[in-house]
Amino acid sequence: KPNRCSHRTSQRKMAWRGCSTLRLLLIRACLLCPLAAEAGLYSSADQVVLLTPDTVASVLRNNSAALLVEFYASWCGHCVAFSPVWKALARDTREWKPAVDLVAIDCAFEENSRVCRDFGIAGYPSLKFFPAHSGSDSKGSDIKGFPRDVLGLRHLIIRKIEEHHDSWPPACPPLEAASKAEIDSTVQTNSMEYLALVFETEDSYVGREVTLDLLQFSNITVRRVLKSERELVSELEVTDFPSCYLRRRDSNFTRLHVLNEARTFYSYALQRLPGVVRSGKSKPVTSDLLQNGTQVQWRPFDRSGVYMSDLESALHYSLRVEVAARSVIAGPALDALRSYISVLAKVNFFSLSLSLSLSHERTLDPTAALPRGVRWVGCQGSRPHFRGYPCSVWTLFHLLTVQALETGSSGPLEVLWTMRRYMHNFFGCRYCATHFEQMAEENMDSVTMLSEAVIWLWARHNQVNNRLAGDLSEDPHFPKIQWPPPDQCRECHGVKGGGEHAWNQAQVLAFLRSHYSAQHLNMTYLEKEVEVLEVLEQPQEHGKRSPGRNGRETPDPAPPEQEEEEVQKPALPRLRRSSIVSLRMRERPPDDIVDLDSFISEHYKAKAVHRAPLSGRIRQVDLQPGDLDPGRGARHWMTVLLGSGFSGLDVSLCVLFYLLSTMCLLGMYLCFKLRCRLRRTKVALP
Repeated sequence: KPNRCSHRTSQRKMAWRGCSTLRLLLIRACLLCPLAAEAGLYSSADQVVLLTPDTVASVLRNNSAALLVEFYASWCGHCVAFSPVWKALARDTREWKPAVDLVAIDCAFEENSRVCRDFGIAGYPSLKFFPAHSGSDSKGSDIKGFPRDVLGLRHLIIRKIEEHHDSWPPACPPLEAASKAEIDSTVQTNSMEYLALVFETEDSYVGREVTLDLLQFSNITVRRVLKSERELVSELEVTDFPSCYLRRRDSNFTRLHVLNEARTFYSYALQRLPGVVRSGKSKPVTSDLLQNGTQVQWRPFDRSGVYMSDLESALHYSLRVEVAARSVIAGPALDALRSYISVLAKVNFFSLSLSLSLSHERTLDPTAALPRGVRWVGCQGSRPHFRGYPCSVWTLFHLLTVQALETGSSGPLEVLWTMRRYMHNFFGCRYCATHFEQMAEENMDSVTMLSEAVIWLWARHNQVNNRLAGDLSEDPHFPKIQWPPPDQCRECHGVKGGGEHAWNQAQVLAFLRSHYSAQHLNMTYLEKEVEVLEVLEQPQEHGKRSPGRNGRETPDPAPPEQEEEEVQKPALPRLRRSSIVSLRMRERPPDDIVDLDSFISEHYKAKAVHRAPLSGRIRQVDLQPGDLDPGRGARHWMTVLLGSGFSGLDVSLCVLFYLLSTMCLLGMYLCFKLRCRLRRTKVALP
């Protein structure tokens, strides 16, 4: 009987465990279903339109732009391998969007399977082309054997657009070659500021690509002219194909000189012409730069420089505004703050001297201070809401990656992880922080060398610039470009097979190391040390609000030193040392939590205001009459423990574990005594 009972009991336990496991699996499946909808290979940040059953009619039917749609399955290895090409194609053709757009749908997601079935998708990845103004019954045209590289796909899009007959995309400019008669007519009737002619051979795509690249820009017309148009070629004395000739209103054609005769260099040069702006954006006015939209005086600067004033402003805003926005910092946020300060402390020319544990007081150098307020120079915008703080954050972390490479004081991922954690925990623009996290998840862990960290951050910055070009946040005076441009680093740019632009990463790395070196820092516009200390000594008004998102400035009555927009770096003497931060750490509060109200007021004061050495304070404590207090001994040792790196939580856990251990030992002792007593009282049955 005991055996049968035991067997039944074990069967019931096994059945219960099986049911529990099944229930757990079902619960997990239910929880993962919503996540699967968002687990595709693309996001809206990739410049790709994400198709769902609810958006099929609005996206594919009666569309004003031609559409190239990818049907894929996220579990398909070929689709995963193809996704970087599709993303790169979307970034490369983002300026073509009014005429053509890229779409993607994940057929692996159950809700999308019916859409894929209705369009006859049998394998992945599959491409379909939908002409502009496609009807409700259109299934698109299948593209068999499509190329798997950006260049081939870009040429495929152009060929498909040119196949339009009755449904030419309204926003698409003419792509056919122009004759001399058409050019003469355009010259006489053209109201645009510029007319650009791209001379090329018949099999070249450069002219059509440049025409589409300038699609979103006004005040310029681009046409392609074939080599066979001999009369016009002879008139302008064209000898190279491809080549670009530019005519300004009421002037003659002159050749456009670029670093390489290729699509990227033509498009960049034409988009940067004076008066050429994105459609829908007002033409920049010079007076805007001088007035800056506020009472703040515009500061002329050299665009190729890195200004210490921007770095100081970035630290002021990050520490006194972004970090201070949280009244209490603990857990991962506290670790992120420690990492941020630790990385700053390793930069040689910042001259930092601070405690990284955020727990002990230190005697600090009284000659360094972090000014209050912001003073943008290289990061100033033509309006208060342009550039400013985001620009300075990029500048700061670019500089930190380069300095880590130069000094070898950090691991390959230390600075990148610091930036990632700072963005996640403190950066106010949550969409920006989310997008940076997505970029970091893609391939940040592949960085294995300090030089790779410098290149990784540079490439991600250019990726963000590509995404934000033409956005409402773009400053018309400082458009988002792929940096550095040819006029700043000619050696950084090259051309690979097919005339495609290629970055020379070795030259890019050399440029970045020079650009963000200590010798290249410009100390112009720094405040004098005496003025900084006087401001820091003044008590701050309670409840006084800090600058807005971009760190808007208070009026600066100082007259401008020069009137032109850009100036060469002046050889001015330093107004003060280039140290940026002064920290005076206090004792760690209980439970290892930082009270930011006290942290900001105490830790970031000018060190000149707190010159009393720590040893003096200790000697004073030894002479206090309270030493005779009989209860002071326990409090003293508790203070010693807390001051030695143990938090109140650590001490509490130790006491708790001690009590639990004592109770366990006591229980074992009682159990042992009980068993011994039972043995002595055991009676033998007859």
